[in-house]
Amino acid sequence: MFKTEICELFGIEYPIILGGMVWVGKSELVAAVSEAGGLGLLGAGGMSIEEIGAELGKVRQKTEKPFGVNIPILRPDAGEMIDASIKNGASVITTGSGSPKRFTGMIKDRGCKVMHVVSSVSFAEKCVDVGVDVVIAEGFEAGGHNGFDEITTMALVPQIVKAVDVPVVAAGGISDGRGFVAALALGAKGVQMGTRFLATHESAAHPNIKEAIINLKDNGTCITGRTTVGPTRTIRNQFTDSIIEAEKRGAKPEEILEMIGGERSVKAFVEGDCVEGSAYCGQIGGGIRRLKGAGEVIDDLIKEATGVVESLHGLIGI
Repeated sequence: MFKTEICELFGIEYPIILGGMVWVGKSELVAAVSEAGGLGLLGAGGMSIEEIGAELGKVRQKTEKPFGVNIPILRPDAGEMIDASIKNGASVITTGSGSPKRFTGMIKDRGCKVMHVVSSVSFAEKCVDVGVDVVIAEGFEAGGHNGFDEITTMALVPQIVKAVDVPVVAAGGISDGRGFVAALALGAKGVQMGTRFLATHESAAHPNIKEAIINLKDNGTCITGRTTVGPTRTIRNQFTDSIIEAEKRGAKPEEILEMIGGERSVKAFVEGDCVEGSAYCGQIGGGIRRLKGAGEVIDDLIKEATGVVESLHGLIGI
């Protein structure tokens, strides 16, 4: 029922993609998502070239199904990261945090597909012009670094669908079958989920972070960094409150950057500090109430989506 161009393009059963989460999306989670019929993406942003190879070796041991790697192309060694990913079996490369122009041709010449994460129509059009196979339209509900225009998923996806002639994947605010069906109704050909997979048994996030998501309220995330690193959505805590207060009183960007530092996400996801760490999390986290296995997440999503479609058929008399 839910076969789309994304399934054919990537050789997967369901058009469900694991968001490429730094510190979280390691081999166990990547393999579990791929094995369950989705597309697992290694979150390689915080990894060395050697670590990428080692993690992908573990993925290959756990599944024979397709998988990919998420590459932040602002890193100086992005080209080497891509090379290591392809050499170690990745069939899809997702790029973000910059223009994909330098790398798209190289990736496709080596037989891999390219996706790029965008937050606006104009950026989506530019990515298509340089040859990406898929654009991921990520709304402002998403966890982590977001677009300056602060466009929500509901508004962004249909506008990008109208503007480009390649498949669009919806991201931001999606965690279950209802969100999946809604994304397809908006014209997307698949979904990418981060926060829902963050709160799984296979996720490499510290248990404290997983527990924080399970206990999160609907207003439990916030945005910081608008004047410095760009809008970043995280779980609200003592650290983020201090950043927000500094931004309100007009602190200079240098002061904000010094407060943020460079290891706050490590403090959260690796060390489990829910007070002074920066834990990327989407707004949908407020609706997640228990940990699941990644395969269970996908199975439950498809079952719920099937039920939603059947109920809609009854509602409109089909």
